[in-house]
Amino acid sequence: MARAQGARAQMALTFETTYGTPPVGGFTKMLFASTSLGAEQPLLNSELLGYGRDPLAPIKDAVAADGDVVVPLDAGAFGFWLKAASGAPTTTGAEAPYTHEFQSRSWTLPSMSIETGMPEVPRYAMYSGCVLDQLTWQMQRSGLLTATARLVAQGETVGTTTSAGTPAALELKRFGHFNGSST
Repeated sequence: MARAQGARAQMALTFETTYGTPPVGGFTKMLFASTSLGAEQPLLNSELLGYGRDPLAPIKDAVAADGDVVVPLDAGAFGFWLKAASGAPTTTGAEAPYTHEFQSRSWTLPSMSIETGMPEVPRYAMYSGCVLDQLTWQMQRSGLLTATARLVAQGETVGTTTSAGTPAALELKRFGHFNGSST
C-alpha cells in the first residue's frame, strides 16, 4: 500500500487511561519529521528435516508493532515525549512561565495511543499501548534540532477514517542548536 508522506501527513497522540485502549478523545496534533511506526507479522521457515527437497510451508510468527518517530525539540510538544519517558512532571509556578520537573521515579511508564494519518490514501493507523523505549537527541554546532523516540506498541488498527477526531493543535516554538542548553 502507498505510504504518503509530506504536507498532508498527520499524527495525533494521547495518553491512555487503560493500557492498550485508545481513548475516545483528548488527542493532540503532534509535530513530527518522519515516522517508521508499523506492524508486521513475519513468517518462520520450518527447520524440520526429512520431508523431501521441497520446503515445508512457513508459519506465522508474533505480530510486532514498533518504530521510530523523529520530532523537533520545541517548547510545546516535547513535553509529551518527556512525559512518556518519565511520567507526569511536577509543575510549579502560579502563572507563566511555569517550571516542569521530569524525574525518572516509576517502574511503569505511561502508555499512549498514536494515530498516523494519510488522508489522500485514505489510511489511518492507530497504534495502541505505545510505550517509549528510548529517547535520543544529539547536540551539535548547527542544523535542525530533532529527537528520535523509539516506541513499542501493543498493536495496530488500520481504517479509512480517523479515530482521533479533531486533535488540539500546538504552536511550534522550536529550539535550535545555536541557543540550546540543558539544566
